[in-house]
Amino acid sequence: MKDTRQTPRSASLDAPGLAPRRAAADAVEAILESGHPLEETLERLTRGLDDRDRALARMIAATTLRRLGSLRALLRTLLERGIPEKARRVEVLMLVGAAQILFMDVPDHAAVGTTVTLVGEQASTAGFKGLANAVLRRITREGKAVLPDVADQPEWMVEGWTAAYGPAAGTAISHALAAEAPLDLTARQHPEMLAEKLGGRLLPTGSIRLVEAGNVTALPGFDEGEWWVQDAAAALPALLLHPAAGMVIADLCAAPGGKTAQLAAAGARVVAVDRSAPRLRRLKANLARLNLSADIIEADATRLQAGPFDAVLIDAPCSATGTIRRHPEVAWTKAPADIASLAALQARLLSHAADLVKPGGVMVYSTCSLEPEEGERQVAAFLERRPDFVRDPVTSGECGIAAEWINTQGEVRTLPTHLPDEDPRYAGLDGFFAARLRKG
Repeated sequence: MKDTRQTPRSASLDAPGLAPRRAAADAVEAILESGHPLEETLERLTRGLDDRDRALARMIAATTLRRLGSLRALLRTLLERGIPEKARRVEVLMLVGAAQILFMDVPDHAAVGTTVTLVGEQASTAGFKGLANAVLRRITREGKAVLPDVADQPEWMVEGWTAAYGPAAGTAISHALAAEAPLDLTARQHPEMLAEKLGGRLLPTGSIRLVEAGNVTALPGFDEGEWWVQDAAAALPALLLHPAAGMVIADLCAAPGGKTAQLAAAGARVVAVDRSAPRLRRLKANLARLNLSADIIEADATRLQAGPFDAVLIDAPCSATGTIRRHPEVAWTKAPADIASLAALQARLLSHAADLVKPGGVMVYSTCSLEPEEGERQVAAFLERRPDFVRDPVTSGECGIAAEWINTQGEVRTLPTHLPDEDPRYAGLDGFFAARLRKG
């Protein structure tokens, strides 16, 4: 049988609303089977759809993945016999349908009707149309009251956060990651004026926060390169270097270039290093739009021969568990073994980067991970190996950083529960770790 996930159907052949829901289900199924990134998967599966349907497909897929833990638990309570292994797609389709009913502002009849139609499309699943219809209609009747009180992320992740931050914080982090993230922007210059122009909020760190922004590329200032998308927490590591004209800074693992842009906009000469040619092409395109420049090197940062530099920024490859609000597939494409292998790579990056820093220079190490193995423990182990480096503690208020974002060692540790707001749409940060280290 032809795999419909590989060749998206023409929307003109479908009933209204069916094509984006099919694409969403195909994306969820592909991610759970193969672990591909959500955005790349949707880019392939939504070709030919208009902007509105593409946005709907993304919202459905992201919501399903973001609430997957409780949605799966719900189906287990409603399906006494479960779903046969050969019909796993039925489960995916019911998860997508339930996500729309419980967590999205779409008509219940549209969610039920399109899901049942999709179940009937393939011979291997058509026999489950009646079951899918009955389950989804029960969910529409009972609503969130039937939803089990369980975590929306894998058990091993939540247990790790509980061990690291305490039971209450672990639960709060899990709940915060189930919410959709707002849109944060970094201004090339004059953030106060840009915030007013866009109708956004200027955060204490200088980032601009928007909600319900719609098509990002249609926002004022995009074509003129006045800003770029960057979570407020992700903007902190570059700020900790206090970049300025005359400084020569290496940005390791630089693509897609948000931190490179920050450093360049501050007047520093930036050497942007990444091993991925496709990602560097994206970095070049981003810098061109922003009218900024950097020296770009395609290389493995663990083997780079350059410098010495006034400062080095390492935004290291990591599990990205702190970005689950924005990239909900991360919760379901990572395993404990990934943490160990990434930590080994991070250690190699730190050790090599240390040799690129001139005496008296500064190195900032950061990850968008909530796992201590990739943050606090990584830096502690590095300092044991390299007594020529010491922590350069971050102080409360520096770069707009709140005291609660700084640990006892003077390192930055943001959590998804930080930056609360009465309007939950404006609340939260990505989970980030950053340590500033100075060479003796």
